[in-house]
Amino acid sequence: MKLETCAARALEGKVVLVTGAAGGIGSAAVRGFVAAGALVVALDQDRERLATACPAAALQERLDVTDPGAVEGVFAAVEARFDRVDCLFNGVGISGRRFGDGPVDTCAPEAWDRVLETNLRSVFLTCRAVIPAMRRAGGGSIVNLASVLGLVGHELFDTHAYAASKGAVIALTRAMAVRYAREHIRVNVLCPGLIRTPMSLRAQSDPTILGMLPELQPLTGDFGDADDVASAALYLLSDAARFVTGVVLPVDGGWTAR
Repeated sequence: MKLETCAARALEGKVVLVTGAAGGIGSAAVRGFVAAGALVVALDQDRERLATACPAAALQERLDVTDPGAVEGVFAAVEARFDRVDCLFNGVGISGRRFGDGPVDTCAPEAWDRVLETNLRSVFLTCRAVIPAMRRAGGGSIVNLASVLGLVGHELFDTHAYAASKGAVIALTRAMAVRYAREHIRVNVLCPGLIRTPMSLRAQSDPTILGMLPELQPLTGDFGDADDVASAALYLLSDAARFVTGVVLPVDGGWTAR
């Protein structure tokens, strides 16, 4: 079922920031959040892709989420424009394989730095910038995007900088959930399995991975869709999850259930 058909205006009137908005999961989230009634601010480093992927967003802004000054400036401008910030979906992320990510003994140091900067430093900076705004709004909800590879290892997916970055996002999320609960700020994390997006094109054409899908993701024996992840994010951001914080939610077709 498409996210747009089950949104039920769950984010009506809420101001929602989405990082990595031009990506497969990010753009699905933007579409779903808009359908749910949100005022969505779509953020991505690629302005051209952003315009194409997120035409329904209330605002599109180019943003390098690894630059603390840029993050602070854009987030302050959003709060000034809409008078509040209610939600943040951190969908930004990269695979470091093309930079030299791999097993620890062969992972290039520059790949390690690039992946940790994009996948982890960005979450730190955006959360650091949004918490004061959520305090002023009386609360809020943050959903960070990790991966099943932050929970379990697998020899076919041996990009260790990526795994480390996603495991760290999980740990950071849970620490934040405890720290900010009394301020009515909820922080949760999603751990997708193999999802059909541009980022997973290599896996989508790998005969070995395709042959293992019935074992890896037994619920469907196939890749998930970006809408599957966006639907979970919508729930966690919405007031339907008002009693939910610190949750690590796999969206993985059963990968981590065994």
